[in-house]
Amino acid sequence: MQFTEAFKLALQSLWGNKMRTILTLIGVVMGVASVIMVITLVNGANKYVSTKLSGYGADVFTVTRMSSIIFSAEDYFKYQKRKIIRFEDYQAVRDGCTLCSEVGAMLDRSTTVVANKHSSDNTEIRGYTWTMLSLNNIDIALGRGFTQGDEDHATHNVIVGYDIVDNLLGSIDPLGQEIRVNGIPYTIVGVGDRQGKTLGQSQDNWVAVPITTYQQTYGYNDSVNIYSRANGDAEVMARAQDEVRVIMRTRRHDAPGTPDDFQLETNDTFLDIWKQISAVFAWVVLGIASISLVVGGIVIMNIMLVSVTERTREIGVRKALGAKQRDVLLQFLIESATMSLLGGAIGVLCGVIVAKLITLIIGFPTTVQLWSVLLGLFVAVATGIFFGVYPASKAAKLDPVVALRAEL
Repeated sequence: MQFTEAFKLALQSLWGNKMRTILTLIGVVMGVASVIMVITLVNGANKYVSTKLSGYGADVFTVTRMSSIIFSAEDYFKYQKRKIIRFEDYQAVRDGCTLCSEVGAMLDRSTTVVANKHSSDNTEIRGYTWTMLSLNNIDIALGRGFTQGDEDHATHNVIVGYDIVDNLLGSIDPLGQEIRVNGIPYTIVGVGDRQGKTLGQSQDNWVAVPITTYQQTYGYNDSVNIYSRANGDAEVMARAQDEVRVIMRTRRHDAPGTPDDFQLETNDTFLDIWKQISAVFAWVVLGIASISLVVGGIVIMNIMLVSVTERTREIGVRKALGAKQRDVLLQFLIESATMSLLGGAIGVLCGVIVAKLITLIIGFPTTVQLWSVLLGLFVAVATGIFFGVYPASKAAKLDPVVALRAEL
């Protein structure tokens, strides 16, 4: 029997039992849709994190009191015992790191912003040195950034994100407008470019003031985050980190041989940790999704066994007319593979649609890649063939005389 003829017979059989085919497809559709959705979401999140981190540049590293990612309460309390990093530490790094082309410092907290009889809650206020806009990869869409004079004189100039403009100021020109941040008046001198949303959370709901102004307002007991850029290759980057580490250990009186009393992190540190977390998440969810595929495969096997029983006479007639064992085996394998392939195609479509809906509703990033689509189709077909082998083999081994007698 030619392959095309076997394929036509398989389609005719599936079309002749539409309800059975649809019920059989459900398990495969759910399993493949889950796999595609998870891969699409994880790929999108990985791409987003990589893009955000690369935005700071591979040549930027940070010095903080607390680690950016804490896995246990024990680590949290250990970091809490550390001395805070002060503005003077930033100045020492700025003046003492010869391989650092740019050094900045930042403080932040949540606050309330009021303007034009409107207010914004949970707005992030950032205390910036004049270099931090560049180090934080923020471009100025309107107006200007901070200058050394803003920092030296602790001016009440402010740079705002677009949420402040859109929600509080409306259509008026924001430059020169007065807003009140936690009740204190500031004059807008610049507007940062739009950052969009991440996981449904706006990245434009922020205001930035000179770090010296921030400290005069909120005190000097918040730990400063230091950002440094080292232009050059990996060796220069490593040497710059060593310089900063020596400066910080000296200022904090860390004894030789003891761990750092601060956290020095690079983009690679964040990216490696994120990849570990996302990989574990992906494998766990894929493991759960695979249960649906197994269920779908078992359903396919059961339906095919029922089909073999119902078509015993057909199999007997075909074998009596000269059909070989491999012809019957091929026909039933093609039927199970076709069912699973169709379910896989529908599952891929459903998985992509659901992932895009998640992006649309909550802003979670998604990235559809060709290899994930091909993987979903391959897994579906493999499931159909694997669970179709036994029914197909049973059908192929039927004795034509016994099969014909069974229908009499």
